[in-house]
Amino acid sequence: MAVLALLEDIANGRIRNERVFRHYYDFLAHDDDWLISRFRFPRAVLLEICTELGPGLERQTARSHALPVPIQVLTTLGFLATGSFQRELADRSGMSQGALSRAIPAVLNGIIRISARYIRFPYDAVNQAHIKAQFAEIAGFPNVIGAIDCTHIAIKAPSEGEYAYVNRKHFHSLNVQVICDAQMRLTNIVARWPGATHDSFVLTNSSVGNRLEAGMCDGLRDSGYALRPWLLTPLANPLTVREQRYNNIHGRTRSVVERAIGQLKSRWRCLDRSGGMLLYHPAKVCRIVQACGVLHNIAHSHGVPLREVMALADDPDPGPNYAQPNAEAIRTRQQLISRI
Repeated sequence: MAVLALLEDIANGRIRNERVFRHYYDFLAHDDDWLISRFRFPRAVLLEICTELGPGLERQTARSHALPVPIQVLTTLGFLATGSFQRELADRSGMSQGALSRAIPAVLNGIIRISARYIRFPYDAVNQAHIKAQFAEIAGFPNVIGAIDCTHIAIKAPSEGEYAYVNRKHFHSLNVQVICDAQMRLTNIVARWPGATHDSFVLTNSSVGNRLEAGMCDGLRDSGYALRPWLLTPLANPLTVREQRYNNIHGRTRSVVERAIGQLKSRWRCLDRSGGMLLYHPAKVCRIVQACGVLHNIAHSHGVPLREVMALADDPDPGPNYAQPNAEAIRTRQQLISRI
């Protein structure tokens, strides 16, 4: 009878089940090499990031054992660094998968909120002069304030508008615009367009593209874009020695953006196809890409080493660009060819 009474009390909720609290793993107890290999930052930088994001991640609760900020931040960084499944990361951290699913968007939003501090396009004359000098040191190409390219981030086929995300290599992706300076720091990242979108369209419909078109400054890009007075492309068929030299110097200078993309995807493996595709809605993938761009610049600002830049799969060719260059653009390029 006593056993039956006890079972009845439990069924009626008169006896509360004892709460079981998870033990959160102390990642920060490890040395810097271990932390960099898994979270891409040493302990001091991780603590700095946690402090900066903390106010937005600390939740008011009447309960004890709230999810610690370092656990939220480091587990999210572990996901970005490896692209591992959330259940595996949650088990390693000592948290539930549901808690991790709530933590990742919160951490991403916190990183994106501070993006203006870390990703800034050089519109002012002082910064432009400094960046121009650094680009000129690469191969002697003058007046360059940025190198631009697009890269594709593989995603799961979305349920809506699926065809728009199929790129020229026939996989679903986002087409992400990246502009960097001569030190491979990102000065602009645009992550919102489906994979079938042409690179030129992404630039034309970006705030940087609009300001460049208004005559703000010069840029440097490959033949996937239309020639503009502020956007110099290589010659499709160089004939003279000067034209060949122009193409050579152009290629050596703009290769910096290819290396920047290589670093971005090597540090944050969730962005590279070797880590599989991102199994999220395109809007969430856009936020993941933006956050990775901010973290890329944080790593650069602290001089965090990247042990290995992996060989990455080639991005789809953007396809032909049928826009006709105007006379001023042709004249600008020819004047430059005659000087170098």
